[in-house]
Amino acid sequence: MNKAVQFVKDWMLPLAIVLGISLYLIYHFTPALHPFGKWLHPLASEGQRLVIATLLFFQFVKISPHDLRLSRWHWGALAVQVGSFLVLALLVGLMQPSNLRLVLECAMLCMICPTASAAGVITDRLGGDLAATVSYLVIINLAGTFLIPLVIPLVNPSSSLGFWAYVGHIALKVFPVLILPGLLAWVVRYTTHDLQRRLMRWSSNSFYVWGVGLTLAMVLSTRALLLSGLGLWAFGLIVAVSVVCCFVQFFAGRKMGRSRVDSLTAGQALGQKNTGFLIWLGYNYMTPVTSVAGGLYAIWQNLFNSWELWRKEHPAG
Repeated sequence: MNKAVQFVKDWMLPLAIVLGISLYLIYHFTPALHPFGKWLHPLASEGQRLVIATLLFFQFVKISPHDLRLSRWHWGALAVQVGSFLVLALLVGLMQPSNLRLVLECAMLCMICPTASAAGVITDRLGGDLAATVSYLVIINLAGTFLIPLVIPLVNPSSSLGFWAYVGHIALKVFPVLILPGLLAWVVRYTTHDLQRRLMRWSSNSFYVWGVGLTLAMVLSTRALLLSGLGLWAFGLIVAVSVVCCFVQFFAGRKMGRSRVDSLTAGQALGQKNTGFLIWLGYNYMTPVTSVAGGLYAIWQNLFNSWELWRKEHPAG
């Protein structure tokens, strides 16, 4: 039994990736299941949002508002995300539709995409600074909520939505997941200490909750890929740009930290993305096939996280 538990802990993220892809492929190639399609996407999408909110709730339960603080690497990470997003958006806005423009659209979304709530789970397990991760998660979500609606109408002027409509759509996607879990967690923290202690003990299971969230993310990603109609060449380009963006952000984050803990924390905060948000943003407000980049990014970041967790559990390996 202990070996089975250890196997799941070591390989949960790759198993969740395979499970999520397999579940959608079974649905896609089984006509008898197609009548359930009208429930599949909303269930996976809203289920992932619930998982994200749950993970964030347990992170806020473990820290107090006084633990949220700015670090030097926060500013560096923010500069990387915002600066690269603006440069890429400028290039996209100057180009006509082409495969190169598609690749740059994917890159700009991968770079500005906010930090995933699961970043705190992985950071905590690897021995990083949970409070610093949550602090950056709040910063980049707030920055993205106002920056993305300002820029997207400039690179995608065919959209019928105005600035405040964009702000409203993105805010409705971000704030219920970001703000409400934190407020609820702090109400629990300051009113029911016994419940808070029990929740803190249970929070060690957050890693397994993320496995459920990753499975749902891969269902959405596989759906986006199969419905995209991408040619092999365009798909290969999106694979390449998603790999590069993932590597650059994890690497840049690691280089920003002055200590081992800060380096690990900054790497997770900058590199691990809320890919469900990326998929939604690309599908609804950019060229729809850019949503595929979110699914691919989810694979790369979680393969990297699996390797890091395995290395921590097997230091002599």
